[in-house]
Amino acid sequence: MTKTGDVSNLMARAGFNLLTVDTDEVTVAYPSMWELLEDLRDMGESNAVVERRHFLRRDTLLAASSIYKALHGNEDGTIPATFEVVYMIGWKPDPSQPKPLERGAGKTNLKEVLE
Repeated sequence: MTKTGDVSNLMARAGFNLLTVDTDEVTVAYPSMWELLEDLRDMGESNAVVERRHFLRRDTLLAASSIYKALHGNEDGTIPATFEVVYMIGWKPDPSQPKPLERGAGKTNLKEVLE
C-alpha cells in the first residue's frame, strides 16, 4: 500500500505546493477470478518483475481460482477485491498565475454579504 506521506513528499520534491493527498478503498465483487484478472491487466497491474515467467499453466490458474474463492469468496458466489484509489492535488507556481491582492484591498465587506 502507498503511504500518503510518501506521495506528498514526492510531489513536494517535484515542486508542487498546497498539497492534498487522499485515499479511498473500493471493494468490487467479481463473478470469478478471471474477471478480476482481466480488470487488473486493464489497469496495468500485471506482474512487472523483470525475470518473471511470461505465462502460467492452466492448472495453476484453476487451482488459484478455487483457493481464492474458498478463502475469500462471498456467500453469493462472487469474489471480492479491494482497491485503494489515491487522489493527489498540488499547485505549481507559474509567472502567469494571478497574484493575491494586498490585505485590506477588498472593496466588499464579507460581513455585509453574509447578512
